[in-house]
Amino acid sequence: MCDNTERREENDIRELGTSAVKTEQGVVYTLSIIGQIEGHQTLPETVKTTKYEHVLPLLAGIEENPEISGLLLLLNTVGGDIEAGLAIAELISGMKKPTVSLVLGGGHSIGVPLAVAARRCMIARSASMTIHPVRMTGMVVGAPQTYQYFNKVQDQIIDFVTDHSRIGREQLLSYMMATGEIATDVGTVLYGPEAVECGLIEQVGNLRDALDALHEMIAAEKNKK
Repeated sequence: MCDNTERREENDIRELGTSAVKTEQGVVYTLSIIGQIEGHQTLPETVKTTKYEHVLPLLAGIEENPEISGLLLLLNTVGGDIEAGLAIAELISGMKKPTVSLVLGGGHSIGVPLAVAARRCMIARSASMTIHPVRMTGMVVGAPQTYQYFNKVQDQIIDFVTDHSRIGREQLLSYMMATGEIATDVGTVLYGPEAVECGLIEQVGNLRDALDALHEMIAAEKNKK
């Protein structure tokens, strides 16, 4: 029985980037959002991806599982599919269980809403976050409706980020539209302390800080009961 459990845990880490560890405070579930967030189209096998069809039911199961006390979200993503990323972020932000996110390496593009979706959000000092306007690949119809659609999607992202962080709408827009910050592109790259200073992320931290915060939140939830 023990061997089967260990094999299942090893498989979860290898296939889904997840693990569940029992601590004195309760069971902490760790979920990794890595590489590119895959949406409705399958990306090449050579690309590291986080598949939304795996993550969405996983998050729902974590929320409903009485044995799981909290969620630790580890992010190192270049971004990816906007709808898939927002869907994951919405589920995380709607969880009642304690959630803490930690940006490691990078939390770029649609990774920004994912980072701020948790109840507490942290970033490693060396990590970075890229904020840029909405862009899409493939054929784009050159019509006013297309421009309006892009604007609506961008507004949804801005609303989500400003609702779940301390950064103001105007400042976030200025980061999105900045020129000269990124070569041949529009946008801004923020590193750990800068992301905290502007109010996008709550604090600079490491794994120990994130786990300590999560354990405190779990203990607080238990005291309420």
